[in-house]
This record gives sequence, C-alpha cells and structure tokens, in this order.
Amino acid sequence: MKLESSTIELKDIRLYAFHGVLEQERHVGGEYSVSLRAHYNIAQAMISDNVDDTLNYAHLLDIIKKEMNVPSNLLEHVAGRIGKNIIDTFPKVEDIEVVVTKINPPLGVRCAGASVTVHLINDKTLRQKEVFSRK
Repeated sequence: MKLESSTIELKDIRLYAFHGVLEQERHVGGEYSVSLRAHYNIAQAMISDNVDDTLNYAHLLDIIKKEMNVPSNLLEHVAGRIGKNIIDTFPKVEDIEVVVTKINPPLGVRCAGASVTVHLINDKTLRQKEVFSRK
C-alpha cells in the first residue's frame, strides 16, 4: 500500500479579533472564522500512532490564535501570516490553504461573511520533489 496524498484540516475555528481598515473594527473587534488544509505526509503516523509523526492540531491552533491576536488592516495579511508561520514551524508541510472569514462585515447588508483564501506552497518541499523526480 502506498499513500498517494494526505491532508490535515481544521475547519471553522471561531475567534474574536481586531482586524479591519476602519478604526471602529480595530477598536470594537468582531467574530472571525479560520479554516486550513495542509498537505502533509502522514504515512509514518498511520503506522506509529504517535502524534509526533504528524501535524499536531493543538500546535496549529496555537499558531492561528497567535496570528489572529495581531491586529491587521487586511484579511490578506492575516491569512498570509498564518500560512507562513505554519510552513516555517513545520517544514514538512508541502502546501497550505488558509481561509480567513470576517463574520458580518460592515457592508451595510446582512451576509454570512467576507473571506480571503491563500494557497501557499512550501518552496523547500517543492525543490525536494523536483530533485527526486529528476533521478
């Protein structure tokens, strides 16, 4: 049996934070949702049943909470920081998709939210794949 691909996901993490272009948003804050999907080889964890052989959900959540606690004007900035921090912390992450949603943004209409999605590729794992594919 060969593992083709695997992902670790956290979905719809609800947090209160202080992001936004408007001063009111940064002062009062609002509710946000964060979801992520990371491609990570879990083959060893499938065999070992050891949390050290996979991406620990609690560590991912700690990074998300840390970055959400840093006020930003743009969701793009927050999503990029979350993805970069995860790739920097877990260099075996191949790529990651991060979705940050502002629940009930100040648009003057009711809506489920305004979201930004980033898909970041870990250059280090990409280079490793290229080297192996040339052999």
